[in-house]
Amino acid sequence: MDDVAWAALTLSLSALGAFWTVHAYRRRGLGPALRGAGLTLLPLAALLTGTLRMFTRIGDAVLDWATSLVFSPAVWLGVVVSGVAVVLLGAAKLVDARGTGGRTEKARASGDPSGTTKRELPRSEPVDDDLAEIEAILRKRGIS
Repeated sequence: MDDVAWAALTLSLSALGAFWTVHAYRRRGLGPALRGAGLTLLPLAALLTGTLRMFTRIGDAVLDWATSLVFSPAVWLGVVVSGVAVVLLGAAKLVDARGTGGRTEKARASGDPSGTTKRELPRSEPVDDDLAEIEAILRKRGIS
């Protein structure tokens, strides 16, 4: 749009705002009229600061992006690939939360890099009560 079209749009919006401001003053009083006057001045301020052109450029850029998104197969392929990536990341989180797939808990705790635990031989019952308490603590911590 050229400067004349922007000026015409601004004047039209300001005239409508002025009409609404007078109407608000007569019907509801000074507070709503002041609010209307403030809103009436916004189009003029946007014209003088160049904000109207900025919003037009932003709208054009968003429209270009949206049309390229809808009509471009490469963009849709990118959307599909990003969806697969999100699903894989979610699946990895679920697998980690369940504790399946990979190293066992005992192997992680012992620091065994192979990821397997050695089968432990059953122990005989301890003779002393103090040793029984120590052995219970060790079992609780996963140390045998």
